[in-house]
Amino acid sequence: MTDRAAPPARRGAAGSVLLVLALSLVVTTLSLLQSLVVPILDRISEQLDVSPSAAGWVLTANLLAAAVLTPVLGRLGDLKGERPVILGILVVVALGTLLAIVTESFPLLLVARVLQGASYGLFPLSISVLRRELPERRLGIAMSVVSSTLGVGGVAGLVATGLLAGEDADYRRPFWIGLAITVVAFGLCLRLLPRRAATGSGGVDWVGAAVLGLGLSLLLLFVSQGNTWGWSSPATLGCLAGSVAVLSGWMVQQRRSTQPLIRPAMLADRRTIIPNVVGLLAGVAMFASFLAVLQYVQSPSEVTGYGFGASVLVATVVYLLPGGVVGIILAPFAGSVVTRFGGLPTLLVGWTAGLAGFALLTWLRSEPWAVIGAGLLTQVAVTITYAALPSLIVQAVHEDETGVANAVNSIARSVGQALGSALAVMLLAAYLDPDTGLPRNIAFTLVGLIGVGVSAAVLAVALIGLRGDRRAARLRRPDPPVEVEEATAGAGEWSPVSGVR
Repeated sequence: MTDRAAPPARRGAAGSVLLVLALSLVVTTLSLLQSLVVPILDRISEQLDVSPSAAGWVLTANLLAAAVLTPVLGRLGDLKGERPVILGILVVVALGTLLAIVTESFPLLLVARVLQGASYGLFPLSISVLRRELPERRLGIAMSVVSSTLGVGGVAGLVATGLLAGEDADYRRPFWIGLAITVVAFGLCLRLLPRRAATGSGGVDWVGAAVLGLGLSLLLLFVSQGNTWGWSSPATLGCLAGSVAVLSGWMVQQRRSTQPLIRPAMLADRRTIIPNVVGLLAGVAMFASFLAVLQYVQSPSEVTGYGFGASVLVATVVYLLPGGVVGIILAPFAGSVVTRFGGLPTLLVGWTAGLAGFALLTWLRSEPWAVIGAGLLTQVAVTITYAALPSLIVQAVHEDETGVANAVNSIARSVGQALGSALAVMLLAAYLDPDTGLPRNIAFTLVGLIGVGVSAAVLAVALIGLRGDRRAARLRRPDPPVEVEEATAGAGEWSPVSGVR
Protein backbone atom coordinates (compact mmCIF):
# COMPACT_ATOMS: atom_id res chain seq x y z
CA MET A 1 0.00 0.00 0.00
CA THR A 2 1.39 3.38 -0.92
CA ASP A 3 -1.36 5.54 0.49
CA ARG A 4 -0.29 7.71 3.39
CA ALA A 5 -2.45 9.87 5.55
CA ALA A 6 -1.08 13.39 5.34
CA PRO A 7 -0.04 14.81 8.69
CA PRO A 8 -1.60 18.09 9.78
CA ALA A 9 1.51 20.08 8.91
CA ARG A 10 4.59 19.38 6.84
CA ARG A 11 8.05 20.09 8.15
CA GLY A 12 10.35 22.42 6.30
CA ALA A 13 13.73 21.29 5.01
CA ALA A 14 15.57 22.40 8.17
CA GLY A 15 13.07 20.67 10.46
CA SER A 16 13.28 17.49 8.39
CA VAL A 17 17.08 17.45 8.60
CA LEU A 18 17.02 17.89 12.39
CA LEU A 19 14.45 15.11 12.76
CA VAL A 20 16.51 12.74 10.59
CA LEU A 21 19.67 13.51 12.58
CA ALA A 22 17.87 12.90 15.88
CA LEU A 23 16.42 9.58 14.71
CA SER A 24 19.78 8.55 13.26
CA LEU A 25 21.31 8.99 16.70
CA VAL A 26 18.42 7.02 18.21
CA VAL A 27 19.06 4.08 15.89
CA THR A 28 22.81 4.37 16.49
CA THR A 29 22.06 3.66 20.16
CA LEU A 30 20.63 0.29 19.13
CA SER A 31 23.44 -0.81 16.82
CA LEU A 32 26.21 0.54 19.07
CA LEU A 33 25.03 -1.33 22.17
CA GLN A 34 24.48 -4.44 20.08
CA SER A 35 28.03 -4.67 18.75
CA LEU A 36 30.34 -3.12 21.35
CA VAL A 37 30.33 -6.24 23.52
CA VAL A 38 31.49 -8.54 20.69
CA PRO A 39 35.26 -7.86 21.05
CA ILE A 40 35.19 -7.91 24.88
CA LEU A 41 33.48 -11.23 25.57
CA ASP A 42 36.84 -12.75 26.54
CA ARG A 43 37.49 -9.80 28.84
CA ILE A 44 34.09 -10.26 30.50
CA SER A 45 34.85 -13.94 30.98
CA GLU A 46 38.18 -13.15 32.65
CA GLN A 47 37.16 -10.18 34.80
CA LEU A 48 33.88 -11.65 36.06
CA ASP A 49 35.34 -15.15 36.42
CA VAL A 50 32.81 -16.95 34.24
CA SER A 51 33.32 -19.45 31.45
CA PRO A 52 33.47 -18.30 27.82
CA SER A 53 30.19 -20.07 27.12
CA ALA A 54 28.55 -18.22 30.02
CA ALA A 55 29.94 -14.92 28.74
CA GLY A 56 28.19 -15.62 25.43
CA TRP A 57 24.90 -15.07 27.25
CA VAL A 58 25.73 -11.35 27.20
CA LEU A 59 24.79 -11.52 23.51
CA THR A 60 22.04 -14.11 23.90
CA ALA A 61 20.16 -12.29 26.69
CA ASN A 62 20.09 -9.14 24.57
CA LEU A 63 18.69 -10.99 21.55
CA LEU A 64 16.07 -12.83 23.63
CA ALA A 65 14.81 -9.56 25.10
CA ALA A 66 14.68 -8.07 21.60
CA ALA A 67 12.64 -11.02 20.30
CA VAL A 68 10.05 -10.58 23.06
CA LEU A 69 9.88 -6.78 23.13
CA THR A 70 10.30 -5.58 19.53
CA PRO A 71 6.89 -6.57 18.09
CA VAL A 72 5.08 -5.30 21.19
CA LEU A 73 6.90 -1.96 21.10
CA GLY A 74 6.23 -1.59 17.37
CA ARG A 75 2.53 -2.22 17.93
CA LEU A 76 2.41 0.16 20.90
CA GLY A 77 3.95 2.85 18.73
CA ASP A 78 1.23 2.34 16.12
CA LEU A 79 -1.47 2.50 18.81
CA LYS A 80 -0.20 5.10 21.29
CA GLY A 81 2.05 7.25 19.14
CA GLU A 82 5.78 6.94 18.58
CA ARG A 83 7.00 9.79 20.81
CA PRO A 84 6.07 8.37 24.25
CA VAL A 85 7.22 4.87 23.31
CA ILE A 86 10.60 6.05 21.97
CA LEU A 87 11.22 8.21 25.04
CA GLY A 88 10.27 5.34 27.34
CA ILE A 89 12.61 2.95 25.52
CA LEU A 90 15.52 5.39 25.81
CA VAL A 91 14.96 5.72 29.57
CA VAL A 92 14.96 1.92 29.98
CA VAL A 93 18.08 1.56 27.81
CA ALA A 94 19.90 4.30 29.75
CA LEU A 95 19.09 2.56 33.05
CA GLY A 96 20.31 -0.76 31.65
CA THR A 97 23.53 0.78 30.38
CA LEU A 98 24.15 2.50 33.72
CA LEU A 99 23.63 -0.84 35.47
CA ALA A 100 26.17 -2.46 33.12
CA ILE A 101 28.69 0.22 34.10
CA VAL A 102 28.28 0.05 37.89
CA THR A 103 27.72 -3.65 38.47
CA GLU A 104 30.42 -6.23 39.16
CA SER A 105 27.92 -9.08 39.10
CA PHE A 106 27.50 -11.27 36.04
CA PRO A 107 23.75 -11.92 36.69
CA LEU A 108 23.17 -8.17 36.95
CA LEU A 109 25.12 -7.64 33.74
CA LEU A 110 22.67 -10.01 32.06
CA VAL A 111 19.78 -7.98 33.51
CA ALA A 112 21.40 -4.87 32.06
CA ARG A 113 21.63 -6.50 28.65
CA VAL A 114 17.95 -7.49 28.84
CA LEU A 115 17.03 -3.86 29.51
CA GLN A 116 19.22 -2.78 26.60
CA GLY A 117 17.31 -5.24 24.42
CA ALA A 118 14.40 -2.78 24.40
CA SER A 119 16.55 -0.66 22.05
CA TYR A 120 15.61 -2.95 19.14
CA GLY A 121 12.20 -1.28 19.13
CA LEU A 122 13.78 2.08 18.26
CA PHE A 123 14.32 1.36 14.58
CA PRO A 124 10.75 0.41 13.55
CA LEU A 125 9.38 3.33 15.56
CA SER A 126 11.82 5.73 13.89
CA ILE A 127 10.63 4.60 10.45
CA SER A 128 7.03 5.18 11.58
CA VAL A 129 7.90 8.74 12.62
CA LEU A 130 9.50 9.45 9.25
CA ARG A 131 6.54 8.06 7.35
CA ARG A 132 4.11 10.25 9.29
CA GLU A 133 6.20 13.42 9.28
CA LEU A 134 7.97 13.75 5.95
CA PRO A 135 6.61 14.38 2.46
CA GLU A 136 6.98 11.62 -0.09
CA ARG A 137 9.84 13.30 -1.95
CA ARG A 138 12.05 13.29 1.18
CA LEU A 139 10.96 10.01 2.70
CA GLY A 140 13.20 7.63 0.73
CA ILE A 141 16.43 9.47 1.48
CA ALA A 142 15.46 10.01 5.12
CA MET A 143 14.69 6.33 5.68
CA SER A 144 17.96 5.41 4.00
CA VAL A 145 20.03 7.71 6.23
CA VAL A 146 18.35 6.52 9.43
CA SER A 147 18.43 2.87 8.40
CA SER A 148 22.09 2.99 7.38
CA THR A 149 23.06 3.78 10.96
CA LEU A 150 22.21 0.16 11.80
CA GLY A 151 25.32 -0.92 9.91
CA VAL A 152 27.42 2.17 10.60
CA GLY A 153 26.58 2.13 14.31
CA GLY A 154 27.64 -1.50 14.49
CA VAL A 155 31.06 -0.57 13.16
CA ALA A 156 31.15 2.42 15.53
CA GLY A 157 30.52 0.09 18.45
CA LEU A 158 33.45 -2.09 17.49
CA VAL A 159 35.70 0.96 17.03
CA ALA A 160 34.60 2.40 20.38
CA THR A 161 35.52 -0.87 22.04
CA GLY A 162 38.91 -0.78 20.37
CA LEU A 163 39.52 2.76 21.62
CA LEU A 164 38.25 2.33 25.18
CA ALA A 165 39.09 -1.29 25.96
CA GLY A 166 42.83 -1.46 25.39
CA GLU A 167 45.05 -4.14 26.78
CA ASP A 168 43.66 -5.39 30.12
CA ALA A 169 41.29 -2.40 30.45
CA ASP A 170 38.00 -2.75 32.32
CA TYR A 171 35.36 -4.27 30.05
CA ARG A 172 32.83 -1.70 31.30
CA ARG A 173 34.54 1.30 29.75
CA PRO A 174 32.91 0.99 26.28
CA PHE A 175 29.47 1.19 27.90
CA TRP A 176 30.16 4.83 28.81
CA ILE A 177 29.93 5.89 25.17
CA GLY A 178 26.68 3.95 24.88
CA LEU A 179 25.27 5.80 27.88
CA ALA A 180 26.38 9.18 26.51
CA ILE A 181 24.74 8.60 23.13
CA THR A 182 21.54 7.34 24.75
CA VAL A 183 21.27 10.44 26.94
CA VAL A 184 21.93 12.79 24.01
CA ALA A 185 19.38 10.92 21.88
CA PHE A 186 16.79 11.28 24.67
CA GLY A 187 17.38 15.04 24.85
CA LEU A 188 17.03 15.45 21.08
CA CYS A 189 13.87 13.35 20.95
CA LEU A 190 12.34 15.27 23.85
CA ARG A 191 12.90 18.44 21.87
CA LEU A 192 12.24 17.33 18.28
CA LEU A 193 9.78 14.43 18.22
CA PRO A 194 6.29 15.66 17.37
CA ARG A 195 3.24 15.16 19.52
CA ARG A 196 0.82 13.52 17.16
CA ALA A 197 -2.29 11.43 17.55
CA ALA A 198 -1.77 7.73 16.91
CA THR A 199 -3.07 6.28 13.65
CA GLY A 200 -3.74 2.74 14.82
CA SER A 201 -6.87 1.34 16.40
CA GLY A 202 -7.62 -1.55 18.71
CA GLY A 203 -5.27 -2.90 21.35
CA VAL A 204 -2.24 -5.10 21.93
CA ASP A 205 -2.72 -8.85 21.70
CA TRP A 206 -0.76 -9.64 24.86
CA VAL A 207 -1.41 -13.38 24.60
CA GLY A 208 -0.14 -13.38 21.05
CA ALA A 209 2.87 -11.30 22.11
CA ALA A 210 3.73 -13.77 24.88
CA VAL A 211 3.43 -16.80 22.58
CA LEU A 212 5.46 -15.11 19.83
CA GLY A 213 8.14 -14.13 22.34
CA LEU A 214 8.38 -17.71 23.61
CA GLY A 215 8.65 -19.14 20.09
CA LEU A 216 11.30 -16.65 19.01
CA SER A 217 13.25 -17.14 22.25
CA LEU A 218 13.38 -20.90 21.66
CA LEU A 219 14.53 -20.29 18.09
CA LEU A 220 17.29 -17.92 19.21
CA LEU A 221 18.40 -20.35 21.91
CA PHE A 222 18.72 -23.05 19.25
CA VAL A 223 20.76 -20.75 17.00
CA SER A 224 22.94 -19.06 19.61
CA GLN A 225 23.59 -21.97 21.98
CA GLY A 226 23.92 -24.83 19.50
CA ASN A 227 27.70 -24.55 19.47
CA THR A 228 27.88 -24.69 23.25
CA TRP A 229 25.28 -27.38 23.89
CA GLY A 230 26.05 -29.43 20.77
CA TRP A 231 23.85 -29.31 17.69
CA SER A 232 22.54 -32.83 18.26
CA SER A 233 22.03 -32.47 22.03
CA PRO A 234 18.50 -32.90 23.49
CA ALA A 235 18.48 -29.28 24.69
CA THR A 236 19.32 -27.89 21.22
CA LEU A 237 16.91 -30.13 19.34
CA GLY A 238 14.26 -29.53 21.99
CA CYS A 239 14.54 -25.76 21.48
CA LEU A 240 14.17 -26.21 17.72
CA ALA A 241 11.17 -28.51 18.03
CA GLY A 242 9.59 -26.27 20.68
CA SER A 243 10.09 -23.22 18.49
CA VAL A 244 8.40 -24.85 15.51
CA ALA A 245 5.47 -26.01 17.67
CA VAL A 246 5.00 -22.68 19.48
CA LEU A 247 5.28 -20.53 16.36
CA SER A 248 2.84 -22.80 14.51
CA GLY A 249 0.40 -22.43 17.40
CA TRP A 250 0.94 -18.69 17.35
CA MET A 251 -0.06 -18.52 13.68
CA VAL A 252 -3.29 -20.38 14.48
CA GLN A 253 -3.96 -18.05 17.42
CA GLN A 254 -3.36 -14.95 15.29
CA ARG A 255 -5.82 -16.14 12.63
CA ARG A 256 -8.50 -16.55 15.29
CA SER A 257 -7.79 -13.30 17.11
CA THR A 258 -10.04 -10.32 16.40
CA GLN A 259 -7.14 -7.95 17.08
CA PRO A 260 -3.98 -9.86 16.11
CA LEU A 261 -0.56 -8.56 17.07
CA ILE A 262 0.55 -9.09 13.46
CA ARG A 263 -1.92 -9.77 10.68
CA PRO A 264 -1.21 -13.24 9.27
CA ALA A 265 -2.04 -11.88 5.81
CA MET A 266 0.78 -9.36 6.19
CA LEU A 267 3.26 -12.11 7.04
CA ALA A 268 2.10 -14.13 4.03
CA ASP A 269 2.24 -11.20 1.60
CA ARG A 270 5.02 -11.64 -0.96
CA ARG A 271 5.84 -7.94 -0.66
CA THR A 272 6.77 -8.37 3.01
CA ILE A 273 8.22 -11.87 2.75
CA ILE A 274 10.96 -10.68 0.39
CA PRO A 275 12.36 -7.88 2.61
CA ASN A 276 12.16 -10.16 5.65
CA VAL A 277 14.13 -12.91 3.89
CA VAL A 278 16.67 -10.34 2.67
CA GLY A 279 16.96 -8.93 6.21
CA LEU A 280 17.64 -12.42 7.57
CA LEU A 281 20.32 -13.09 4.96
CA ALA A 282 21.93 -9.67 5.40
CA GLY A 283 22.18 -10.28 9.15
CA VAL A 284 23.94 -13.60 8.53
CA ALA A 285 26.45 -12.00 6.17
CA MET A 286 27.17 -8.94 8.32
CA PHE A 287 27.93 -10.70 11.59
CA ALA A 288 29.78 -13.62 10.00
CA SER A 289 32.10 -11.14 8.24
CA PHE A 290 32.56 -9.02 11.40
CA LEU A 291 33.69 -11.99 13.46
CA ALA A 292 35.83 -13.53 10.73
CA VAL A 293 37.66 -10.28 9.94
CA LEU A 294 38.32 -9.47 13.60
CA GLN A 295 39.71 -12.96 14.26
CA TYR A 296 41.72 -13.10 11.05
CA VAL A 297 43.53 -9.75 11.24
CA GLN A 298 44.41 -10.23 14.93
CA SER A 299 46.00 -13.64 14.33
CA PRO A 300 49.84 -13.56 14.44
CA SER A 301 51.23 -14.68 11.09
CA GLU A 302 54.46 -16.03 12.63
CA VAL A 303 52.38 -18.55 14.61
CA THR A 304 49.45 -19.33 12.31
CA GLY A 305 50.86 -18.64 8.85
CA TYR A 306 48.10 -16.08 8.19
CA GLY A 307 46.83 -12.82 9.67
CA PHE A 308 48.50 -9.51 10.48
CA GLY A 309 48.89 -9.58 14.28
CA ALA A 310 46.70 -6.47 14.67
CA SER A 311 45.48 -5.20 18.04
CA VAL A 312 41.76 -4.74 18.70
CA LEU A 313 42.16 -1.02 18.02
CA VAL A 314 43.99 -1.52 14.72
CA ALA A 315 41.58 -4.27 13.68
CA THR A 316 38.56 -2.01 14.13
CA VAL A 317 40.01 1.31 12.94
CA VAL A 318 42.01 0.07 9.94
CA TYR A 319 39.92 -2.87 8.73
CA LEU A 320 36.33 -2.01 9.75
CA LEU A 321 36.07 1.76 10.12
CA PRO A 322 36.61 2.54 6.39
CA GLY A 323 33.47 0.57 5.59
CA GLY A 324 31.53 2.54 8.19
CA VAL A 325 32.70 5.83 6.70
CA VAL A 326 31.67 4.67 3.23
CA GLY A 327 28.27 3.73 4.66
CA ILE A 328 27.74 7.25 6.02
CA ILE A 329 28.69 8.83 2.68
CA LEU A 330 26.67 6.36 0.62
CA ALA A 331 23.41 6.43 2.59
CA PRO A 332 21.80 9.58 1.07
CA PHE A 333 22.81 8.50 -2.44
CA ALA A 334 21.40 5.01 -1.82
CA GLY A 335 18.12 6.55 -0.69
CA SER A 336 17.90 8.58 -3.90
CA VAL A 337 18.54 5.47 -5.98
CA VAL A 338 15.87 3.51 -4.09
CA THR A 339 13.38 6.33 -4.60
CA ARG A 340 14.08 6.56 -8.33
CA PHE A 341 14.56 2.94 -9.34
CA GLY A 342 12.93 0.94 -6.54
CA GLY A 343 14.22 -1.25 -3.73
CA LEU A 344 14.68 -4.53 -5.58
CA PRO A 345 16.85 -3.20 -8.46
CA THR A 346 18.95 -1.38 -5.86
CA LEU A 347 19.41 -4.61 -3.93
CA LEU A 348 20.76 -6.26 -7.08
CA VAL A 349 23.44 -3.59 -7.36
CA GLY A 350 24.29 -3.71 -3.65
CA TRP A 351 24.68 -7.45 -3.41
CA THR A 352 26.74 -7.63 -6.57
CA ALA A 353 29.19 -5.53 -4.55
CA GLY A 354 28.67 -7.83 -1.56
CA LEU A 355 29.41 -10.88 -3.69
CA ALA A 356 32.68 -9.27 -4.84
CA GLY A 357 33.58 -8.39 -1.24
CA PHE A 358 33.11 -11.92 0.03
CA ALA A 359 35.03 -13.26 -2.96
CA LEU A 360 37.97 -11.06 -1.89
CA LEU A 361 37.67 -12.31 1.69
CA THR A 362 37.54 -15.92 0.50
CA TRP A 363 40.41 -16.04 -1.99
CA LEU A 364 42.61 -12.93 -1.67
CA ARG A 365 42.69 -12.15 2.06
CA SER A 366 46.45 -12.68 2.45
CA GLU A 367 46.99 -8.99 1.65
CA PRO A 368 45.73 -6.16 3.93
CA TRP A 369 44.29 -4.23 0.97
CA ALA A 370 42.07 -7.18 0.08
CA VAL A 371 40.61 -7.42 3.60
CA ILE A 372 40.00 -3.66 3.69
CA GLY A 373 38.44 -3.84 0.22
CA ALA A 374 36.24 -6.73 1.31
CA GLY A 375 35.04 -4.66 4.26
CA LEU A 376 34.26 -1.71 2.00
CA LEU A 377 32.29 -3.79 -0.50
CA THR A 378 30.32 -5.71 2.09
CA GLN A 379 29.49 -2.46 3.89
CA VAL A 380 28.18 -1.08 0.59
CA ALA A 381 25.88 -4.12 0.39
CA VAL A 382 24.69 -3.66 3.98
CA THR A 383 24.10 0.08 3.53
CA ILE A 384 22.10 -0.44 0.34
CA THR A 385 20.13 -3.23 2.00
CA TYR A 386 19.21 -1.06 4.96
CA ALA A 387 18.23 1.72 2.54
CA ALA A 388 15.96 -0.56 0.51
CA LEU A 389 14.22 -2.64 3.19
CA PRO A 390 12.15 0.12 4.90
CA SER A 391 11.05 1.41 1.49
CA LEU A 392 9.88 -2.05 0.43
CA ILE A 393 7.97 -2.52 3.69
CA VAL A 394 6.38 0.95 3.66
CA GLN A 395 5.08 0.28 0.15
CA ALA A 396 3.49 -2.98 1.29
CA VAL A 397 1.59 -2.02 4.47
CA HIS A 398 -0.88 0.54 5.74
CA GLU A 399 0.48 3.49 7.72
CA ASP A 400 -0.97 2.19 11.00
CA GLU A 401 1.07 -1.04 10.57
CA THR A 402 4.41 0.62 9.81
CA GLY A 403 5.82 0.05 13.28
CA VAL A 404 4.91 -3.60 13.67
CA ALA A 405 5.86 -4.44 10.05
CA ASN A 406 9.34 -2.97 10.51
CA ALA A 407 9.53 -4.71 13.90
CA VAL A 408 9.07 -8.05 12.14
CA ASN A 409 11.88 -7.12 9.78
CA SER A 410 14.08 -6.18 12.76
CA ILE A 411 13.45 -9.61 14.26
CA ALA A 412 14.41 -11.25 10.95
CA ARG A 413 17.69 -9.32 10.95
CA SER A 414 18.33 -10.24 14.60
CA VAL A 415 17.80 -13.93 13.91
CA GLY A 416 20.12 -13.61 10.92
CA GLN A 417 22.79 -11.92 13.02
CA ALA A 418 22.57 -14.67 15.63
CA LEU A 419 22.77 -17.30 12.91
CA GLY A 420 25.75 -15.58 11.27
CA SER A 421 27.57 -15.41 14.60
CA ALA A 422 26.81 -19.07 15.32
CA LEU A 423 28.01 -20.22 11.91
CA ALA A 424 31.25 -18.23 12.16
CA VAL A 425 31.97 -19.44 15.69
CA MET A 426 31.14 -23.04 14.75
CA LEU A 427 33.52 -23.04 11.78
CA LEU A 428 36.33 -21.28 13.63
CA ALA A 429 35.98 -23.73 16.52
CA ALA A 430 35.72 -26.78 14.27
CA TYR A 431 39.09 -26.10 12.63
CA LEU A 432 41.22 -25.21 15.65
CA ASP A 433 44.89 -26.04 15.39
CA PRO A 434 45.78 -28.05 18.54
CA ASP A 435 49.31 -26.62 18.54
CA THR A 436 48.38 -22.93 18.44
CA GLY A 437 44.82 -22.99 19.80
CA LEU A 438 43.83 -20.75 16.87
CA PRO A 439 41.65 -21.53 13.83
CA ARG A 440 43.24 -22.94 10.71
CA ASN A 441 43.20 -20.81 7.59
CA ILE A 442 40.57 -22.98 5.91
CA ALA A 443 38.00 -21.90 8.51
CA PHE A 444 38.10 -18.35 7.15
CA THR A 445 37.71 -19.67 3.62
CA LEU A 446 34.54 -21.47 4.68
CA VAL A 447 33.15 -18.35 6.39
CA GLY A 448 33.89 -16.41 3.21
CA LEU A 449 32.07 -19.04 1.15
CA ILE A 450 29.04 -18.62 3.41
CA GLY A 451 29.11 -14.92 2.55
CA VAL A 452 29.36 -15.74 -1.16
CA GLY A 453 26.39 -18.08 -0.87
CA VAL A 454 24.33 -15.54 1.09
CA SER A 455 25.10 -12.83 -1.49
CA ALA A 456 23.98 -15.12 -4.31
CA ALA A 457 20.82 -15.96 -2.36
CA VAL A 458 19.94 -12.27 -1.89
CA LEU A 459 20.43 -11.68 -5.62
CA ALA A 460 18.13 -14.62 -6.38
CA VAL A 461 15.44 -13.38 -3.97
CA ALA A 462 15.58 -9.87 -5.47
CA LEU A 463 15.22 -11.31 -8.98
CA ILE A 464 12.24 -13.41 -7.88
CA GLY A 465 10.68 -10.29 -6.38
CA LEU A 466 11.18 -8.34 -9.59
CA ARG A 467 9.53 -11.08 -11.63
CA GLY A 468 6.63 -11.12 -9.20
CA ASP A 469 6.22 -7.35 -9.43
CA ARG A 470 6.17 -7.46 -13.22
CA ARG A 471 3.62 -10.28 -13.20
CA ALA A 472 1.42 -8.35 -10.77
CA ALA A 473 1.73 -5.21 -12.91
CA ARG A 474 0.55 -7.15 -15.98
CA LEU A 475 -2.45 -8.49 -14.08
CA ARG A 476 -3.39 -4.98 -12.94
CA ARG A 477 -2.98 -3.47 -16.41
CA PRO A 478 -6.38 -2.38 -17.79
CA ASP A 479 -7.64 -3.57 -21.16
CA PRO A 480 -6.85 -1.20 -24.04
CA PRO A 481 -9.71 1.11 -24.92
CA VAL A 482 -11.93 0.08 -27.79
CA GLU A 483 -11.41 2.54 -30.62
CA VAL A 484 -15.01 3.09 -31.60
CA GLU A 485 -16.46 6.47 -32.38
CA GLU A 486 -19.21 7.51 -30.08
CA ALA A 487 -22.57 7.91 -31.75
CA THR A 488 -22.62 11.57 -30.86
CA ALA A 489 -19.28 12.30 -32.57
CA GLY A 490 -20.08 14.00 -35.86
CA ALA A 491 -17.86 15.15 -38.68
CA GLY A 492 -15.25 17.60 -37.49
CA GLU A 493 -15.93 16.72 -33.83
CA TRP A 494 -13.35 15.03 -31.62
CA SER A 495 -14.40 11.79 -29.98
CA PRO A 496 -12.94 11.20 -26.51
CA VAL A 497 -12.84 7.48 -27.23
CA SER A 498 -11.42 7.28 -30.70
CA GLY A 499 -9.51 10.53 -30.80
CA VAL A 500 -10.76 11.01 -34.39
CA ARG A 501 -12.14 14.23 -35.72
